[in-house]
Amino acid sequence: MTGFEINGASAADMALIRDWADEEGWNPGDSDRFAFTVADPAGFLVGRLGGEPVACISAVRYGEGFGFIGFYIARPEVRGQGYGMRLWKAGMQRLDGRLVGLDGVVEQQDNYRKSGFRSAWNNVRHEGAPRAAAAPVDGADPGKASTTASGVEIVDAATVPFGQLAAYDRRFFPAPRDAFLAAWIGLPGRTALAAVRDGRIEGLGVIRPCSGASRVGPLYAASPAVASALLLRLAEHAPDGVVAVDVPDAHPRATALLAGLGLNPTFEAARMYTGQEPDVDLTGMYGVTSLELG
Repeated sequence: MTGFEINGASAADMALIRDWADEEGWNPGDSDRFAFTVADPAGFLVGRLGGEPVACISAVRYGEGFGFIGFYIARPEVRGQGYGMRLWKAGMQRLDGRLVGLDGVVEQQDNYRKSGFRSAWNNVRHEGAPRAAAAPVDGADPGKASTTASGVEIVDAATVPFGQLAAYDRRFFPAPRDAFLAAWIGLPGRTALAAVRDGRIEGLGVIRPCSGASRVGPLYAASPAVASALLLRLAEHAPDGVVAVDVPDAHPRATALLAGLGLNPTFEAARMYTGQEPDVDLTGMYGVTSLELG
């Protein structure tokens, strides 16, 4: 491994990492990297061989006790030579002492288990153009899918006090991530909508452009009716109406809702943790924020 070194990612590296993830078929958001670096500027590592980047990983710290691994990629020409493992160890060392989560693709899950990770649920990507006239979904609220939900107003999330949004997000994520959330909902080219009832937040959704289907995440909601209203409104901002949502299979009502709206499974990754699964509100999680940063 002569000539291999690991250092922090530059802005140019972050663009390269996004391109590598796209080549892996992960369909990252076009501008996600700008929110990612706000979350933890030192949390992205690049392995270089002879000065050229050949591998990457993110090891992002949240709060005092949580971390998340993502973007674990070694370029095809250097795989099987130990460079990826050295980078993995550097990332995990950066998160030493924390509960660590990741979303593992199927072919890597056995390796993650060997490193002490345990599966909590699968995040299954559903893609398609949501159909507003979809039939009622078993187990969901009665009535056809609609762009409205009774008693709920869908508003621009930027008009909601940010402290309320951050507190709402904490129901679904194990640690504070206010700076990341502010960037995530406010970056140009994306749309963030909140569902509000009597001044209380009952849903939040963000759609962002990607090289493939526009990604929706997070998608939080108090009920299937609110989730469908948010998703249908967000889909209006997709260039071709096609969206992709990563849905926890531990929330069967969410899976049933998306199937009823005409979205089909295309990809899955296991949400895994090194310790006790954190206490988050899975019953309100209709789509996770990001497979790369949780």
